[in-house]
Amino acid sequence: MKGVSLADGSGLGFTDAGNGPAVVFLHPTPLDRDYWRPLTKELAGIRAVIPDLRGHGASELGSDLPVGGFELVPDAPVLTMEQLAADVLALMDRIALPKAIFVGCSIGGSVLLELWRQAPERVRGMAFICAKPQPEAAANFSRRAETIARARTEGVTALFDGMAQALLGETARRERPEIVAEIRAHMKLTPEAVAAVQAGLATRPDSLPTVATIRVPVLAIAGGEDSASTVAEMEAFRTAPGGCELHVLADAGHFAAYEQPRKVAALIAPWLRQFEL
Repeated sequence: MKGVSLADGSGLGFTDAGNGPAVVFLHPTPLDRDYWRPLTKELAGIRAVIPDLRGHGASELGSDLPVGGFELVPDAPVLTMEQLAADVLALMDRIALPKAIFVGCSIGGSVLLELWRQAPERVRGMAFICAKPQPEAAANFSRRAETIARARTEGVTALFDGMAQALLGETARRERPEIVAEIRAHMKLTPEAVAAVQAGLATRPDSLPTVATIRVPVLAIAGGEDSASTVAEMEAFRTAPGGCELHVLADAGHFAAYEQPRKVAALIAPWLRQFEL
């Protein structure tokens, strides 16, 4: 594992391994970069750059996040998609990586859409796995606020226990019961990091107009058992003018790349070949 210091002094942990086209992987919350380990083991011939997002894994949350952006919890720090994208761009600058292909899951997909808004010239292609471009539904605002309150008053143990069950697909939990403990072991955010992430997700922008501007190739992989980013929501990527391949893994949940790494790799690998030229 390597690390760099960001402009605000916080540290960002990452791995950078392999040779070939550079692919930056952006993990879901509340997991860390090890979420991608089963998938990258199945992908040969790439340079895999995998950061821990700010506040996750080995990366620090920092002390200068804005406060007050989430109306229901006005004292919560807000980890915005803009900040997370800026962190990724800063990392690319530090390792002299001018352009890359990007793969994002869940919040990682939201960060990827922000990267396109900030620096489209640095994006060669975009793969979204269980990620959606729609803004937060108004009905979910209170749920985000309740999650922040639980993390602050009760701690994160019970919260993460529930998330490990709810976000994994039913098939994975039935056929590989041990996967719940595996996923749970990578949920290590502090209560304040949970608050910042939940506030950031609640206030993330509507990226549907952004999809309509994407001129690079897009790959979208949806899980049929994923209620957090549904197949219907991911259909929106079909409007990308650069072209979109959409695949559905009927028996996968929100953590599809961890649940079924070989199936996901079998979809990503041929799509990546277009970037070898």
